[in-house]
Amino acid sequence: MGILVSLLVLSFLIFFHELGHFVAARRMGVQVDVFSIGFGKKIIEKKYGKTSYVLSMIPLGGYVKMKGQDDADPTKISYDSDSYNTKKPWQRIIILLAGPFANFVLAFLLYFAIAMIGVPKLLPIVGIVSPETPAYKAGLQKGDTILSIGQNPVVYWEDIGQLINASPSVAVAVGIARDNHKMTLSVTPKTINDKNIFEEPIQRKIIGISPLGTQKEIVYGFGEGVLYAWDETAKASVLIFKSVQKLITGAVGADKLGGVLTIIDITSQASSAGIVALLFFTALISVNLGVLNILPIPALDGGHIMFNLYEIVRGKAPSEAVLYRLTVGGWAILLGLMFLGLYNDINRLAGN
Repeated sequence: MGILVSLLVLSFLIFFHELGHFVAARRMGVQVDVFSIGFGKKIIEKKYGKTSYVLSMIPLGGYVKMKGQDDADPTKISYDSDSYNTKKPWQRIIILLAGPFANFVLAFLLYFAIAMIGVPKLLPIVGIVSPETPAYKAGLQKGDTILSIGQNPVVYWEDIGQLINASPSVAVAVGIARDNHKMTLSVTPKTINDKNIFEEPIQRKIIGISPLGTQKEIVYGFGEGVLYAWDETAKASVLIFKSVQKLITGAVGADKLGGVLTIIDITSQASSAGIVALLFFTALISVNLGVLNILPIPALDGGHIMFNLYEIVRGKAPSEAVLYRLTVGGWAILLGLMFLGLYNDINRLAGN
């Protein structure tokens, strides 16, 4: 069941991406020959007007084939008025950006849906106080509710670490509630060596506590939901951009690159955890698709955007020979990354 949900999620994300290209192409007067979900052998094909709508065997991708545009052979062009090639560069850029933009819009809508359903938040109730830690020495106990750090109120568990690490003081005043009584404890955080989500070494302050695990579902109003969705989409976009940057610079090892098996595995786990977890992960993957597709790699939307920007600056398009070689090179890079991701997936699933 988890694998089926994963495939449906991937197909949905791809459909939305290609729908963006399709709508923009039609608005710009470009004929769309094929709208396909998946690659390989065609399972279902229906033609409406001049467009064939296709469901293909391998649901791990999709494409919109516009008249005069062929990624497999960029020398196949058409000079008809409804061809992609005859449109101005800025019009082609809008068509190309529409796919990634659709993924960002979808992520925003998913985060907004989460805000309407209810965002799970850990409450700042202490569960475990580790022995010989600053919290233990200061007298914090299981069941204490943390009300403030310094002069700043604490609403959710996530606030605690942020406020402790932001505090310039050596000792921090921690306001708590215990057995219907309020009190303030002085805690001196300990600085430890740790790693961030990119496995890079960092230093952070800790006091040695873990949450009790009590959660509260926060349901947002419409305006707050819009702001929440905007913030989450922006944070996810920055996270993916940073991840790509660190992969390119080598700050993050190539062994951290995941492929489609990792996506299917995590989507399956998220679907088992509930609808909110599935929506969170689907939104993140949607942002991921949007970011990756605007990278300046030939054969991706970003590569085509790069070619059109070159045409705007130089006043002429790159030669067919250059386009062909760059596109072939782009496909080689993409296939290499796909195989590397698959290799890493197999290693991870095998427990290496």
